[in-house]
Amino acid sequence: MKIVDVSVKRPIGVIMIVIAIILMGTISLKNLAIDLYPEINLPITIVVTDYEGAAPQEVEKMVSEPLEGVLGTIEGIKKVRSISAPGQSLIILEFDWGSNMDTKINSIRDKLDLVTNILPDEVSKPLVLKMDPTAIPIVRLSVSGDMEASRLSNIAEDIIKPRLERTSGVANVDLIGNKEKEIKVEVAPIYLNGYGLSINQIIQVLAGENIATTAGNIKRGDQELLLRINGEFSSIEEIKNLLIPLPTGGTVKLDEIANITEDYKKSDTITKVSGKPSLSFDISKKSDGNTIKVANELYKSLEKIEKILPEGVKIDIVYDLSIFIRQSVDNVVRNLIIGGSLATIILFYFLRSVRSTLVIAITMPIAVITTFNLIYFTGESLNILTLGGLALGIGMMVDSSIVILENIFRYQELGYDRIEAAKEGAKEVGSAVIASALTTVAVFLPIVFVEGLAAELFRPLALTVSFALIASLIASLTIVPMLSAYLLQNKQKEQSKIMSSVYSVYRRSLEWSLNHRKTVVFGTLALILATFALVPMVGTEFLPQMDQGEINIDITLPEGTLLEETDKTIDYIVERLWEIKEVDTIFTSAGSGGVFSMGVSNTNVGNIYVRLVPLSERKRSTDQVMEEIRRLTKKIPGAEINVSQIQSGGFGSSAPISITITGEDLKVLNNLAEQIKAEVEQVKGTRNVINTAEEGRPEMQIIVDQEKAAMYGLNFSQIMSTVKTGFNGQVATRFRSQGQEIDVRVTLPEEYKQDMKQVEDILIQTPYGSAIPLKEVAELVQVKGPAQIEREDQRRKVNVTSDIVNRDLGSITKDIEDRLKKIQIPEGYIVEIGGQVEDMAESFGSLVYALILAIFLVYMVMAVQFEAVSYPFIIMFSMPATFIGIVVGLVVTGRTLSVAAFVGVIMLAGIVVNNAIVLVDYINNLRKKGNKRSEAILIAGPNRLRPILMTTLTTILGLIPLTLGIGEGAETQAPFATVVVFGLGFSTLVTLLLVPVVYTYIDDFEKWFKRKLSFKR
Repeated sequence: MKIVDVSVKRPIGVIMIVIAIILMGTISLKNLAIDLYPEINLPITIVVTDYEGAAPQEVEKMVSEPLEGVLGTIEGIKKVRSISAPGQSLIILEFDWGSNMDTKINSIRDKLDLVTNILPDEVSKPLVLKMDPTAIPIVRLSVSGDMEASRLSNIAEDIIKPRLERTSGVANVDLIGNKEKEIKVEVAPIYLNGYGLSINQIIQVLAGENIATTAGNIKRGDQELLLRINGEFSSIEEIKNLLIPLPTGGTVKLDEIANITEDYKKSDTITKVSGKPSLSFDISKKSDGNTIKVANELYKSLEKIEKILPEGVKIDIVYDLSIFIRQSVDNVVRNLIIGGSLATIILFYFLRSVRSTLVIAITMPIAVITTFNLIYFTGESLNILTLGGLALGIGMMVDSSIVILENIFRYQELGYDRIEAAKEGAKEVGSAVIASALTTVAVFLPIVFVEGLAAELFRPLALTVSFALIASLIASLTIVPMLSAYLLQNKQKEQSKIMSSVYSVYRRSLEWSLNHRKTVVFGTLALILATFALVPMVGTEFLPQMDQGEINIDITLPEGTLLEETDKTIDYIVERLWEIKEVDTIFTSAGSGGVFSMGVSNTNVGNIYVRLVPLSERKRSTDQVMEEIRRLTKKIPGAEINVSQIQSGGFGSSAPISITITGEDLKVLNNLAEQIKAEVEQVKGTRNVINTAEEGRPEMQIIVDQEKAAMYGLNFSQIMSTVKTGFNGQVATRFRSQGQEIDVRVTLPEEYKQDMKQVEDILIQTPYGSAIPLKEVAELVQVKGPAQIEREDQRRKVNVTSDIVNRDLGSITKDIEDRLKKIQIPEGYIVEIGGQVEDMAESFGSLVYALILAIFLVYMVMAVQFEAVSYPFIIMFSMPATFIGIVVGLVVTGRTLSVAAFVGVIMLAGIVVNNAIVLVDYINNLRKKGNKRSEAILIAGPNRLRPILMTTLTTILGLIPLTLGIGEGAETQAPFATVVVFGLGFSTLVTLLLVPVVYTYIDDFEKWFKRKLSFKR
């Protein structure tokens, strides 16, 4: 190999290249984005359409259904879901993985243009949003102070928010809970009726009188002046004294028929931090931003902001995603360093030489730094998966170097000088080393090309391991021979007594195996079959849950509950939460679904965000704390409380189990959902079982008599406009005061909104100049309507969702399926289990395909290497034994077969064959030199035992820190590390005995086959 000769002849050139790589790697590392997970391009978009004041049924019929019909025709669409809630329609469009979402969004907008003209006039223009996991807030701040609420809101709006928005890397800053002033004009129907006026007339007069305009120019001497007519209100007194023309002639002052006050706008939410009222900021980063860098920039901005804030105003950090990311990344780096150190120690134990150990160990940091370069140039980020890939590869990085160094030693023992030994030793095993590395890299190719969430998540890990192995391969073919030629001593130290005993035992075992071939083969087969008895003990799940120490508590009270009552219930729960010693921070929001929720807020819902002390400072896990919270909040009357753990990332289903019931009749759907909910609650391990067909909200329906309305020249739209104005209020104009613009809102007094008889007397202005009471053209009926209506693929649906505790997803799903068989499903209704179960099934399907393809690619690489089909077949016998290790490893550690573990299985397909490649290649070389088969095997086995044990133990020990799963974020890497450690360990034990035995069987078969062919000729 020329690369070996050049490296040995030109050491200065190699050193200069290494220094250049280190410099570039340092720069690349500094500029790499750091995040928790790789960037995920979810093929999901949301279309949001507002229809103010409309009930869910009206939103469904007038907005959701038309939009679903036209959007469902877009090419590549997988699923169309909709939520019709009071005043709003949400259409969720899910496309095939790999779709170009920019193109799809353009198609959505084109389709929307076709239907917007048939939507009601009151409907807003549909807003198209791309589902972006990185758009979730990375930081939440709270602002509190001992001052009037409006002044605190002004400080937050005018001082804090603009400076936060200017911070480098910040994409969006949302202010929540701010108080805005307004001038409220409450017009009593009794006065309107008495004067023959309507609300709309009051609005028109206010808007018409509060005007400032220009009337042209006027000359005054040599100057030309602008002639301006200023009719704007300068005080509230002017508004009170505004004259309203009467239909009968004359006027009346506005304050004689209305109560005019300066007040706060009705708040949708009440936010508090640790029980104290506050405002809050949700801050999102740009999609290509570095979370840790953006958070650091925000802290710098906060330092500057705090210096200019009035005394008494305090800013607290409620939530900071960068803290967990930093802890997780630091934990992986720590594990990587520990793993590398353990691998170096095992190298020294075998090599018994500082120089030899240094020759191999130096390739690890060089390969790592080279990998940083490749990660940077491919546009990936540093996250727990790419760093996990580095930690996974840290032990394998030295495999190639070990094999080459061992062969260099052998050539030195044969009498070659250091330089010739370095050249010949590296070149002899170079092709085998390249084949071994390529088999490992080959298994990752299918992961790169398959589609789905699993591929999106683990493709960067596959790339990182591949980069690391290719970098280490190049280092082993260049740096190792070069350093060996100038650093190694010709005299090698004698091996330890322990290793001498190991070699002796192995040689005797190998000799026995060759004499008892059937026993070895059937014994291995029996072990594999026996392992199947352990398979039921291995659970399945989508992705392991990380312990971030953050808990989300959703509170739902009966529909119609006032916001203030919801806030009181939340305060009571917060008092109970402070009894838990692990609680560090509590943020509450009455009237909102929480930090990460998607949906419509309501006065009867609330959210509590709980942050626990760091993992290192508490003995209990987040799951255990959640169980205590459930116990403390179990008996709160009228409250439905859902306690869940917050998981960053924003991908996958929100609930582990989501059972979808589709049909048309809401009553039937709700009845089925209640039956299913009751059955699911009986399954061990289920928690927070919820029927999403929430209790119907009491509502007053206004049924317009079309014939009577037509007699007065009125239509439905005109009647509803007046009623909506009376109840929701309408901003007639804006009043300037002290540099601020304050809305002037005309509405009915609160007491009139609560009295059905008063509502019936609301005056409706007719085109003929007269006003009639609402009861003349409409009837008021009290009913109970649905809180929201969900649809999927143009059919109504209801979901029953559940979290899981202390059991795996697969076994719980099986129990639920068995229980659902008891329920009689009416014709035309369909029940399906989805949620993370569906995500898991899709991902496992993709990964099974990737595994089959990976095995095939590994075989092809080996066939090219050996220029034969039989030897790769022999080597493939090292794979089945990994099944024993995988199952035993998962059972012993109590871990489940997740997507992460499955990726480990795929990796094993490329790793376990490496030892067998080296062994079979050496056996073949010895036979070519004239050794008999059994003699070649008995020489090759012991001679290759040391490099096999070294490569296996460096890989295993390099992964031990990840396998233990200790520290923040370790839950994601632990499953694939566990699978590789146990699978590789068991496979190596079997490879050392089974592969030589299978070699003899295949060799015998080839000889028999050749005899048969020659006999036929």
